[in-house]
Amino acid sequence: MSYSLQVAGRSRVVVGRAVEELPRLLPQGRVIVLTDRNVARCRPELFEDCDPICMEPGEEYKTLQTVEAVCRELIRRGADRTTFLLGVGGGIVTDVTGFVASVYMRGVPFGFVSTTLLGCVDASVGGKNGVNLDGYKNMAGVFAQPQFVVCDTSLFATLPLREIRAGLAEAVKAGIIGDEPLFGLIERAGLDGLCADPETMDKVVVHSVRLKAAVVSRDEREHGERRKLNLGHTFGHAVEKCSREMIHGEAVAVGMAIAARLAVKLGLLAPAACDRIVRLLAALGFATEPPVPAERLLAAVTKDKKSEGDTIRLVLPTAVGACEVRTMTFDELSRLVRSV
Repeated sequence: MSYSLQVAGRSRVVVGRAVEELPRLLPQGRVIVLTDRNVARCRPELFEDCDPICMEPGEEYKTLQTVEAVCRELIRRGADRTTFLLGVGGGIVTDVTGFVASVYMRGVPFGFVSTTLLGCVDASVGGKNGVNLDGYKNMAGVFAQPQFVVCDTSLFATLPLREIRAGLAEAVKAGIIGDEPLFGLIERAGLDGLCADPETMDKVVVHSVRLKAAVVSRDEREHGERRKLNLGHTFGHAVEKCSREMIHGEAVAVGMAIAARLAVKLGLLAPAACDRIVRLLAALGFATEPPVPAERLLAAVTKDKKSEGDTIRLVLPTAVGACEVRTMTFDELSRLVRSV
């Protein structure tokens, strides 16, 4: 299966096989590849005839220190403004690649091969590239569109089941935001069915990318509608900040469950729809309750990027396939969370 679309009129997303697609997508001239040591070890066929820059794997390395180290290596290799930077890996690699490409010599062209489900359905698509600072997610970042993103689901074969499940959280998010058929597809297939059927997994990626591409194309720099893509992330990032028990997708799943319950409390979401959301998350193997007390989560939420003064924008589902962004004070949010 091969599927292609445009994001914001400048970035091409291709769902297909990387080895087949890259020769058609890469520009003439010098290409330098950035990956992590796990991808380089597990997928050597992607790095034939090249000497990749390898960063350490893990969220703790998505930092300004890693950006600095990569920039120094680019200088050592004599990279100039015509050099093309190709990030091959999951969301951490593509975030660092996009950030580096945006600041090195004030900007060099770049593209991605996304090797994880989380990267394909969310992290590598849309032109947001960020790194963490003092434990706060993506606190330093840029808006910059890659020339292309290749989403290759055949590369998922070497992923741990936990990583595939974590990626599904972002696909569920896309379904809740604006694609009820995608939500239903995941309900019917389940985790085992998706892992066993590459064609269905391709459909999940295509649906998710199509939804995100449409939203980003209408609001590239997150002034309005794009904020909906943060569903589950306000509390999800707080969970990641407060606890090392959960990886990103797992934390987002908890955040979506919290958002659904808050939406019911506010009269925005029918209890049956909330039950459907929480039931699917649980069926996929996610915890739906935070691993830390509400007080700690609320303290972390005050440092969220979406906060402005004493208010914060919270994305809340209004149905499976619809959501809205609501601004509330931290006092209002605190009272609401404690009442759920």
